[in-house]
Amino acid sequence: MNLDIAFGDDLLARYPYRRATIEKGYTSRTLFVDLSSNGIISKDVSEEMKRKYIGGRGFGIKFLWDAVKEGTRWDDPENEIIVSPGPLAGVTSYPGIGKSMVVSLSPMTGTAIDSNVGGYFGPLLKCAGWDALEIRGKADDDVMLVIDGDREEVLIVRDFLPEVQDSHLLAEEITQAFGRNETEKRAVSVISTGSGAENALFGMLNFSFYDLRRGCVRLKQAGRGGIGTVLRDKKIKAIVVKSMGVRGDLVNADDPETVARLGRIVHDEVFSLDRKQVNMRRNGTTFLVHVCNGFNLLPVNNFKYTCHPEYHKIDSPVWEKLFTQKAPDGCWYGCSLQCAKAIDGFELKTGPYRGKRVCVDGPEYETLGAVGSNCGIFDPYVIAECNFYCDTYGLDTISFGTCCAFVMECYERGILDRERTGGLELRFGNSDAQLELLHRLARGEGFGKIFGMGIRRMKAYFARKYGADPEELRDFGMEAKGLEYSEYVTKECTTQQIGYAMANKGAQHDETWMMGMEVMSGRLNTIEEKVEAVWYLSTLRTWFGLQGICKMPWADIQPADNGMTKHPERIPEHVDNYIRIYTAVTGRPLGEAGMLEQSERIYNLQRMINIKMGLVGRAHDRGPYRAMGPVTPDEYLHREVYYDECLREKTELDTDGMKLEKKIAKLRKYREGYYEDLMTAMYERRGWTDEGVPKPETLTRLGLDDPDVMDLCLKYQQL
Repeated sequence: MNLDIAFGDDLLARYPYRRATIEKGYTSRTLFVDLSSNGIISKDVSEEMKRKYIGGRGFGIKFLWDAVKEGTRWDDPENEIIVSPGPLAGVTSYPGIGKSMVVSLSPMTGTAIDSNVGGYFGPLLKCAGWDALEIRGKADDDVMLVIDGDREEVLIVRDFLPEVQDSHLLAEEITQAFGRNETEKRAVSVISTGSGAENALFGMLNFSFYDLRRGCVRLKQAGRGGIGTVLRDKKIKAIVVKSMGVRGDLVNADDPETVARLGRIVHDEVFSLDRKQVNMRRNGTTFLVHVCNGFNLLPVNNFKYTCHPEYHKIDSPVWEKLFTQKAPDGCWYGCSLQCAKAIDGFELKTGPYRGKRVCVDGPEYETLGAVGSNCGIFDPYVIAECNFYCDTYGLDTISFGTCCAFVMECYERGILDRERTGGLELRFGNSDAQLELLHRLARGEGFGKIFGMGIRRMKAYFARKYGADPEELRDFGMEAKGLEYSEYVTKECTTQQIGYAMANKGAQHDETWMMGMEVMSGRLNTIEEKVEAVWYLSTLRTWFGLQGICKMPWADIQPADNGMTKHPERIPEHVDNYIRIYTAVTGRPLGEAGMLEQSERIYNLQRMINIKMGLVGRAHDRGPYRAMGPVTPDEYLHREVYYDECLREKTELDTDGMKLEKKIAKLRKYREGYYEDLMTAMYERRGWTDEGVPKPETLTRLGLDDPDVMDLCLKYQQL
């Protein structure tokens, strides 16, 4: 594309620059764009910034802290969208080191959301000369931001594809426009969303990459928290990066031989062990359906039930047949785990693209649980169709599915009816109604617009408009801090209960995945053991987000002797690999203690953003009761023998002859009390007050004693 001819008067701003050389993982520059003024500048990255905030989620949280003030809303111009890949992102010789982090104020929670994503954008952004992209302000009309590393210029242009709204077409059109041949297309990545993000608070971002073998553009999602909604509120149609400079040692590591040697070890593990372990190279994450059903973790009918006899209809053998096999499925160069599965040539049965054959990304387990079992739907073709439309409409499949399950329960409880839903019979298992609701949401029609508010706002609306009982809604409305629960039943996993509800951004499993330790292995018995396990794993996973690391090669392929280690749940060999890779890339010595301190610093600064945004106190770290135990009689009866045994063991009550309602009440009293004890212990382990505010000594220890941080901390110390 000849940019001068193509854009003409539609070129709103041009910023020429000299592409920085990547040294030891960093370009030492970030790109700042103010859409309100069409201003574009380069910011230097200091050594202190690298040392304290590292990159990825760390850069994002620091930039957001500096940008917002008390009272800032997600749709205020000063809210930012930050994309940062981290210093390790772009490594091609070790599996799964190509992730980006996106940070913004969330429309769902009103506070910081961080969302990790694959695809090529982050590494190509670094290749184009930037450690991060920071966007502030709002455009007057739809614009596109173009970062052209080959021409060494950044452009803001008016939307040149106004007739194209949805991501699968938009990313394809833009890639074709900027890529004259297959090689150039692989050097282009696009961030976009779709028509659904205009009408829902849980709009998400699609990051594209060109799949050479398939000859098409594919999409990976930064799904959680509504950052796609923020993108459209800022009137950004797309963000494009192009850079032809990808090479084997993109990050210019200080010690590339060590990185390559460690990579060869893990590649060998993948090729020799994956088929024996979780078979991710053929099934992606769909193997979790069987695992979760077997351990009573699979969400069914709005998390009411924990397993289902028809689970096999959406289990991994079904998807292994539907997924295209014998085609590379990595979302960054060099990832041998190949878990980014896809269905090629899938014919759509509904919606505006009915009859079209498309490439469906995934689905992954979270989507299977969200739009599938949690809605009582066990049809793989319906799930695949819903998956595609959520992606191209720019809607988070987790929030969409969990919201859908919530309104289905509201319908079956009589809170909703056909008149209130615009004729939709939203009962569990009604896939026709689910898909029609999805299309109405994307069009912004009728009940679809109400649905797009998310569960927290729907609860308030149903109570105000229809007279629903707020306490009843609170018990089964599966959200925490305004973010819908991802797809694991936590009734019998106390560590995951606090992992979800106490997470800074809301109920998302990427911070902690505790079911393997507590439910499957039974290794955690005391409060002290549980708190320490949650603290360590949430801190470790935070570190992945600072660096640009995918968690899959850490956890989902394990060394053959991992079970013999002291802490097998940590996969210590892989943790040690990452620490050594960090030093090999950056030249900065690091041990495990230093790694954990890097994470703690960012975790606590993100907590301070919560406090700045008004999320102060224990109430914000509690989830719905259904996350802790059975809400309804049939829910209790689903596992009556188990719950009776729990009561006898934990409360020493004799359940023989006890009325069902009394058993439910007694179990609830015990479990809510136990959760409060866990929360208190977790606060203490993190160095926070009893109301969840970081203590001054904690911030000082972590180097977060800047006056603005400490002043806010001291303001709330006496709560």
